[in-house]
Amino acid sequence: MATARQVLCLCAFLSLPHARAEPIRYSVAEERESGSVVANVAEDAGLAPAQLSARRARLLSEDGRQHFRLDPGTGRLVVAERLDREELCGQSASCTLAFELLLANPVQFFRVEVAVEDINDHAPVFPEDRVILKILERSDPGSRFPLQGARDLDVGSNSIQAYSISPNNEYFRVAFGSQIKGKNYVELVLEKPLDREKQAEMDFNLIAVDGGSPPRSGTTQIHIVILDVNDNAPIFSQENYVGQVLENAPEGSVVLRVVATDHDTGVNGDISYQFSQAGGQSHSAFVIDPMSGEIKLTKSLDFEAAENHELSVQATDGGGLSAICRVLVEVLDVNDNAPEVMVNSFSSPIPEDALPGTVVALFTVRDRDAGANGKISCALEDQLSFSLRPAYKNYFELVTVSALDREEMARYILTVTASDAGSPPLTTTQTFTVDISDVNDNAPVFNQTSYTMYVRENNVPTVLIGAIIAADADVGPNAKVTYSLVPAHPTEQPPCSCISVNSENGDVFVLRPLDYEKVKQIKVLVSASDSGSPPLSASVTVYISVVDENDNAPLVLYPSQDSSSPSSELVPVTAETGYLITKVVAVDADSGQNSWLSYHLLKASDPGLFAVGAQSGEVRLRRSVTERDAVKQKLVILVRDNGQPPLSATAAMSALLLSDFSDLRLPHSSLATEDEGSSLTIYLIISLVFISLLFLVSTAAFVICKVCKRKELKDGHVLYGASNLQSGLADVAAAGTLPHAYCYEISLTTGSGNSEFKFLKPILPSLPPQLHATGGGTNNEEDFPCGSGTAGNMEPDNPGMRPAEQFNSLSFN
Repeated sequence: MATARQVLCLCAFLSLPHARAEPIRYSVAEERESGSVVANVAEDAGLAPAQLSARRARLLSEDGRQHFRLDPGTGRLVVAERLDREELCGQSASCTLAFELLLANPVQFFRVEVAVEDINDHAPVFPEDRVILKILERSDPGSRFPLQGARDLDVGSNSIQAYSISPNNEYFRVAFGSQIKGKNYVELVLEKPLDREKQAEMDFNLIAVDGGSPPRSGTTQIHIVILDVNDNAPIFSQENYVGQVLENAPEGSVVLRVVATDHDTGVNGDISYQFSQAGGQSHSAFVIDPMSGEIKLTKSLDFEAAENHELSVQATDGGGLSAICRVLVEVLDVNDNAPEVMVNSFSSPIPEDALPGTVVALFTVRDRDAGANGKISCALEDQLSFSLRPAYKNYFELVTVSALDREEMARYILTVTASDAGSPPLTTTQTFTVDISDVNDNAPVFNQTSYTMYVRENNVPTVLIGAIIAADADVGPNAKVTYSLVPAHPTEQPPCSCISVNSENGDVFVLRPLDYEKVKQIKVLVSASDSGSPPLSASVTVYISVVDENDNAPLVLYPSQDSSSPSSELVPVTAETGYLITKVVAVDADSGQNSWLSYHLLKASDPGLFAVGAQSGEVRLRRSVTERDAVKQKLVILVRDNGQPPLSATAAMSALLLSDFSDLRLPHSSLATEDEGSSLTIYLIISLVFISLLFLVSTAAFVICKVCKRKELKDGHVLYGASNLQSGLADVAAAGTLPHAYCYEISLTTGSGNSEFKFLKPILPSLPPQLHATGGGTNNEEDFPCGSGTAGNMEPDNPGMRPAEQFNSLSFN
């Protein structure tokens, strides 16, 4: 009773002059949560929020369901319950919920229509998880094997768009297209002959992918059984059957009969029929006789719920061979004469750059009835891009009214409704599926603004280091993207020849091995162009970073390892524990942890006497020198980097333990291998004697010539500047262990036959007086600096180094 009153009230409202002529239209995506705001209906209706409460505003719908509610305080229209487009409208292309906004005192109402938009909330679902196909091994290439396609509850672009096989199969490919009234079909196409003796069975997956974002997919397993016998499979008399049944047909009514024949005899010729899809929604209303092939109703059909049902019937012979036909059952509305719509011409697809006013279809309508029942009016359901335009008498044109954009809407399903003026009126609908063809109006778009890829040095040639992906919103050739390397500027040189980009899929390859020590990063510009006319393109910068490998062993700079004999370091026997003997200097061409060096004492004449700093490379005394220690000590220092695996180098050196550096008379056995050092000592002594005599003669001559200025003869100091010593000092200084050059000084004393060879201080810092004392003669020596410059104007490089350490930094080779 309440529903009847609502209907009567609604009819009364429709007759009121206060009704708005055009409905207020909104759209909302399905699955929105309860309470989501759709729009401000009060503002769109020209009402103040205060009027809603004062005039007792409420929402009325024909079916009594309240999918939306009105917020009287703000005038907003909000979602009252979760909306499921598939539940509300099924597979209908459009889904519109209509209701009225009623105002009392005075009475006024507004018609509101909300279009529920589809989202990709359903994945394709195959009717069976595993499909078994039995195929003759003598089947010719090109043979087609029908499959039951997947079902997606979504519509439009969110429905199934493509099928693929995984993994790729050399024997089969999948064919996908439309057949009866836009219904899709899926078939396996044989690519090459089968050989049961080589492979009796094979398995692969059939994947259905919809067009949603992100896309969803469904999978079923295809199991192929290759048969060796049974020459002929069943053949249907028709590939497609179309049956019609009244919606009020009783249960058990025969819809149609499918007939298949088999040229084989006996068991191989016995045919049985069954539906190829078990438990499908469309099959639940039908049953098939397995022997006769008659399809009957199991329950009454509802034209308003579904206008047609598509069935798949499989005929199987006794040998296991089968064939599939498709049956389209059309449900006829129980009505005497409904208007008829006849299409005279229809153009699809149309280009997306078609001008407004382009004629898409021309059709005529007629009704066999007469009078008011034969008076027809046509209307186009909610569509903003198309409209109907009367042409001549009962002819109508379906034309475009606005610019089209294929990327926004690739297909329009237009429904034209022809209604007569009968009571109740009868209507007929005609659906036009208008496909929009692509125009190259979109350039490729990269999924990143720039790319950074990494490759290890010493890589193998043609190694894959990454991929560049660009998408084009167009389709067909306009969306086929090719990749290429281009110069950053037209005047620049061609890009690096060591980098290559696959023009088809954007894979980036390094063509030859790279060396991190020569190049650390490569910057290239990649262009993506479509195949349109004219082509459109976009560019992106790719940074290729070379990752260091531990491919360089440490290089010892000091002590030099070029000579045949290791270098010698002088160590006073009075040196204390921790005395710095020398410092091993090494470098590594690698970077990062591959260049972190550590120093280890690998071999020594007396391992307990020396210690090597693991990080600094400093060689120090671990304990004090004793009389039992050999004068000459040999050491081998291991220098190792921190790479994986680590690389290493060795530094060989020797240390001479001397009690007095003025005493170079070392044991013959310890200096037997020091031929070069012994020769140098002899040359030094001879030079000192010669210079001393020359000095005495020069002094005597000077005294005789300058009798008036005769003074007490002083000790002479002769600077020994042998070129080979200077070159040795220069080499040591270049190695980085001596901060300044050192000088030798010869001190000859009068009144004594003893002459001493002393190792003098550096040019800058003065050694303590005890290092100058010779033990005999006078101490009024005069210092002669080595090299260029003035000692008083120079600063020491390492003022913190002890004099003994500075003294010991000179080595004899």
